[in-house]
Amino acid sequence: MFITLDGPAGVGKTTTTRILREYLDRRGHPVHATTQPSHGVLGETARHRTDTYRGYTLACLVAADRYHHLEGEVRPQLEAGFIVICDRYVASSYVLQRMDGVPLTFVEAINSAADRPDLAVILQAPPEVTSARVAARRAHNRFHTGEDSSRRESELYEEAAEQLARRGYPMLTVDTAGASPAQVATYLTNRIAELVADPTGEVASA
Repeated sequence: MFITLDGPAGVGKTTTTRILREYLDRRGHPVHATTQPSHGVLGETARHRTDTYRGYTLACLVAADRYHHLEGEVRPQLEAGFIVICDRYVASSYVLQRMDGVPLTFVEAINSAADRPDLAVILQAPPEVTSARVAARRAHNRFHTGEDSSRRESELYEEAAEQLARRGYPMLTVDTAGASPAQVATYLTNRIAELVADPTGEVASA
C-alpha cells in the first residue's frame, strides 16, 4: 500500500511520518518510510539548489527525481510487501511549482505518469501556525517568506486536493489544528489499517 503525506511547510509532515511508521510497525505492518525529493543525486539537487534551479527547470528536476525514486525505491518496497509512506509527493508539485510560476497544465503533464497512491493525505493547519513554525526552525527559502506565503501555500493545497481527486487520487485532508502529531498519526494509523483490511473502502476528510 502506497501512502503519501503532503501539506504546507511547518504542518508537521516529517514528524507525523516518523510517528506513523512507528505506530504501524507496532501493529505488525511492515513499513518503509521515504521522502521526495529523494536522497539520491537528483533529489538532493532539487532539495538544496532551489536558488539555482527555478521555474520549469526545477519542476522537471523534481519530476525526474520522482520517476527515478518510484522505479528504484517505492515500487520494489511495495512488491516486497511493505506499506510505503512518502513524505511529499505529487500534491507538493502542484503547489510549489505553481508558487514558482509554472502553469498548472505543465505540472499536471509532467507528473501524469506518476503512480497513483492508495491514499494521498494532505495535512492542513492555520497559516499563522505553520509560518511561525517555519520561522522558529529558520528553514526559510524563497518559497516560504512569512505568513502570506504560508496562506498562499495552504490555499493551493486545497486546490491540489480537488484537482488530484478529479484525477482519481483517493484524497484525505486532515485538519491538524489543535491536534498533536501523535494524535494525527493515531488517526491515520487507524484509517490505513482499515484500508489494509478493506482496500475498496472509501476515505473522507477529517
